[in-house]
Amino acid sequence: MLDLKMIQKNPECLVLALTNRHSDLNAQDFIDFDSKRRSMTTQVEELKRELNASSAMIAEMKRKGEPVEGHFERLGQLSSEIKALDGKLAALKTDELNWLMGVPNIPDASVPVGRDERDNPTLRTWGTPRSFDFPVREHAEIGQSLGGFDFERAVKLSGSRFVVLYDWAARLDRALMAFFLDQHTKNEGYIEVSPPYIVTGKTMTGTGQLPKFEEDLFKLRENEGYLIPTAEVPLTNLHAGETLAAEDLPLAYCAATPCFRSEAGSAGKDTRGIIRMHQFNKVEMVRFAHPDTSFQELERMTGHACHLLELLGLPYRVIALCTGDLGFSAAKTYDVEVWLPSQNTYREISSCSNCTDFQARRAGIRCKPKGGKSQFVHTLNGSGLPTGRTIAALLENGQQADGSVLLPEVLAPYLGGEIRIEPKGK
Repeated sequence: MLDLKMIQKNPECLVLALTNRHSDLNAQDFIDFDSKRRSMTTQVEELKRELNASSAMIAEMKRKGEPVEGHFERLGQLSSEIKALDGKLAALKTDELNWLMGVPNIPDASVPVGRDERDNPTLRTWGTPRSFDFPVREHAEIGQSLGGFDFERAVKLSGSRFVVLYDWAARLDRALMAFFLDQHTKNEGYIEVSPPYIVTGKTMTGTGQLPKFEEDLFKLRENEGYLIPTAEVPLTNLHAGETLAAEDLPLAYCAATPCFRSEAGSAGKDTRGIIRMHQFNKVEMVRFAHPDTSFQELERMTGHACHLLELLGLPYRVIALCTGDLGFSAAKTYDVEVWLPSQNTYREISSCSNCTDFQARRAGIRCKPKGGKSQFVHTLNGSGLPTGRTIAALLENGQQADGSVLLPEVLAPYLGGEIRIEPKGK
């Protein structure tokens, strides 16, 4: 949520942000809300001053023994008018707040201005895509031929965009989660967390999933809870309503969880394979940073995601999202895209964002130095990494002419030393 006082003083900032984001929202709606609220507040205050003055006058007249019967009618009128206006003012404040809850974060000044993904500049690349001397197969075909992916039985169990993993695929999924977590906790200072997978609507609101993106969520009917779309939600809300010691920042958490997404509005996108699923496993990184250092923390977090791909030997590139492609809560985002040979292009595998104080305002997360004033912390989140898309990249980049797949040596300790997936019968 944006700083209300800031946009009241500088509505031009909101106008520019919505314009650069190519948002359907009209900043004039907020300006009209706020103007009407200010006018009504002034009107109520004037009536209350008159009521107080009239009450004081009547009290003085009583003290002097003067007749006061003719003055009570006006007091009743004032009270009725104030009560009616207070109700209208409360409703107006609610409407204004609801409108603000649907407003995205203001892009940082360093974010390139653009309309969509075509305007996202590439910042750097790592690794050289492999050349193949045999026809390249895509990951779904490889996974099925090696007996690891079963889409048909997943449809029978749950419907489309689910997969059953067998044997090497199930072990590889588990191995990747352990590998990612070990890198983050042993080498990068993250604290591992095992959070709940079901959260409240208030928790979803804290990170910006609600109210705007409810159709993208899986909601439980019985207790009004929601399945998490990412561990960012419970990890960020761990400190909801708290004031952190500034000297303890940055705080860094990571968690391996399943993620549940309805993928509303994504019909026809990535329907083949395991790129876009309703359920998938992912290791998430979340950092709480001081406002003065949050953008340095974004660079650090993005580096952590990139380092995993380097350890796995997977070529990637880093792009900066333009204003029109930014996520709702983000002020600045880097996408890390891995090379997929079958598509002859890079595809997103991690998205690392600085949400500045946008989520912290919603969730009430502050920091305070010793002897200083409290302020909202900055929250950051990033994928580090999703196992499904990583498996897809490993299968495609590691495929061999004989139908087998060679996995990176770094995974050997997590797979009992077996890093070659052989076709059945070999």
